[in-house]
Parts: sequence; structure tokens; C-alpha cells
Amino acid sequence: MHHLTRIASKDLVISLPKLKFERNKLCEACQMGKQTKSSFKPINVVSTTKPLELLHMDLFGPSRTISLGGNYYGLVLVDDYSRFTWTFFIATKDETYHVFKRFMKVVQNEKDCSISSIKSDNGREFQNEKFDRFCSKLGNKHNFSAPRTPQHNGVVERKKQIFGGTGQDNAK
Repeated sequence: MHHLTRIASKDLVISLPKLKFERNKLCEACQMGKQTKSSFKPINVVSTTKPLELLHMDLFGPSRTISLGGNYYGLVLVDDYSRFTWTFFIATKDETYHVFKRFMKVVQNEKDCSISSIKSDNGREFQNEKFDRFCSKLGNKHNFSAPRTPQHNGVVERKKQIFGGTGQDNAK
């Protein structure tokens, strides 16, 4: 705003309207640009009745900052019932299956209950033959959100923003 005021006062731009700018105030365009849209109405009802009945999972990365272990990606898992979140930092997307398999065994043994359903996006790290075989062998239902609609898996998308994910995958 300061620079625009100086430019306008010195007539450096032809046909720039004389506007009065207030200090420390956002213009309408800036305010609109900083807003986030919510195209889907939030569902505040928890659809599960017990812990680990449904797990939301997603991957973020590659991040600009490397973790202490030298990893670029993060696997985020969220329990639908309690909203408890686990985050695993991994070096490559290929490690997703092995990390999830290990996680599933540990959590099911610790909590003495089984994961019955998983929800993820359509990323190749989740939608592949290994994951399909593993889920069908254990009797887990693996649901996928609709392509290019991160709102359908919004629980984990919001958690990713906390851990440095952008809400969208940066990898191409």
C-alpha cells in the first residue's frame, strides 16, 4: 500500500486513480486472495463407533525441508473416531506400503482391535497390487476418494497442513 501511495502521489502511472490508502489495511483484492473456500459443507458427525474402525491416510511431499533422518515425504494416518494422528517420515513413496504394514500390525496388537476400513486418495502409493492383496488378505475395506477432490478425504488433508503438507501433493 505504501508503494502504491507513492506511485499515485507522484503521477508515475498514467490514468492511475487517486485513491486514499489507509495504513495497515488490506485492500479488497488482497483480502479475497487470502480467503480459503469451503465448497463442501463440513460433516461434524463422527461416522464410526469405535477406535480404528476407519483410518484416513495420505502422503505429502516432497517437502522443501529434509527431516532429521534425511526423509522428504510424510505419511499421515488419522483415526476417524478419536482423530488421533500418526505421522511417519519416509525417504521415498515406495516405502509407504512397508511402513503402513508395520504400523497396522503394531497398532492392532497394542490396541487389541482391528482396522476394518481405510480411506485414501487415488495415489499410486495406495492404489496398487501390494495394497490390494494386503487389504483383501486381512479383510480390510480400502475406499478411495474421488479423483482431484481432496475434500473427500478432508480429515487427513487438514492434518497434513499442520505437518507442512500443502493440502495438495507437491510431487508431479
